[in-house]
Amino acid sequence: MAAASTRAQVLGLYRALLRESEKFTSYGFRTYAIRRIRDAFRENKNLKNSAEIETLVNNAKTNLEMIHRQVTIGQLYSAPKLVIE
Repeated sequence: MAAASTRAQVLGLYRALLRESEKFTSYGFRTYAIRRIRDAFRENKNLKNSAEIETLVNNAKTNLEMIHRQVTIGQLYSAPKLVIE
């Protein structure tokens, strides 16, 4: 039962990180953040140690807060869009 709730928590955190990263106004920041999130979750998808998982979940929560702050700051000081956007 605990494994199912942990899995749901991790998947929810993954979705929240991706959703928040989509809000970056800068194309470079947006693509880097999304790629980095996907790579980190894929790298650790087979972890079984609950202590390691808990540590990574806490780090992801901290990163989600940081992304949210950076998105907010980026929206305050927006730059013109690039050609590829």
